[in-house]
Amino acid sequence: MARINLLPWRAERRKQRQKEFGAMLGLAALAGLLLWFLFNMYYNAQIDGQKERNRFLEQEIAEVDKKIVEIEALDRQRARLLARKDVIEQLQANRSQMVHLFDSLVRTIPDGVILTGIKQEGEKLTLEGRSQSNSRVSTYMRNLEGSGWMTKPDLSIIEARDGVAGLPYAFTLSVQLANPNAPRDEDGDGVPDPVPPVNAEPAATPEAAAAADAAAAAEAAAAAAAGSPAIADEPAVETAPAEGATQ
Repeated sequence: MARINLLPWRAERRKQRQKEFGAMLGLAALAGLLLWFLFNMYYNAQIDGQKERNRFLEQEIAEVDKKIVEIEALDRQRARLLARKDVIEQLQANRSQMVHLFDSLVRTIPDGVILTGIKQEGEKLTLEGRSQSNSRVSTYMRNLEGSGWMTKPDLSIIEARDGVAGLPYAFTLSVQLANPNAPRDEDGDGVPDPVPPVNAEPAATPEAAAAADAAAAAEAAAAAAAGSPAIADEPAVETAPAEGATQ
């Protein structure tokens, strides 16, 4: 006998599928939420780590800035000390320059020339005076050039002017101060040229060394033939009499 099911089985199956779909949708939402939470935790940890590194870098940058300020202060102090050192060295080097300068002014001035004024501006010295003639001024300029302590004489004014009897010409000239004892810089590289050694003995040539060895060998052979040990006598050093010493 056939059995016929008259119950609404299609509706029940539809409800069952809806329940399964809802359960799967809930699991998918739960899995998505879990993944979002995990990704959020990961990126938050990365952000926190980067912020910590940024704070560390900011602290280090602040320390470096403090050190830079200290270094700049030390550089300024070093520059001031070097400037004072240069001034002291310049004063030490030119300590006797004025003495030699006035001595040169006295020694170089010819007859028929007098000085009425002296003015110094740095390394430039301006001389004002009176002279008997133009040739006297030319002689004076040549004397200044050869003094060693003044160079580059430049005559700016010479004119006939009344006021001093026997000295009708008034002149104004300028010179550059110089120090003949200062180190020279011929090549212009800013580094003083090396001073050549005084009384430097020339190096022995190979020929002279060979001749000396041959002479020593001959002397040793002669001493061995005579039965006496070879003794190299030191050459006698002749001392020249001191300058001014009595004979």
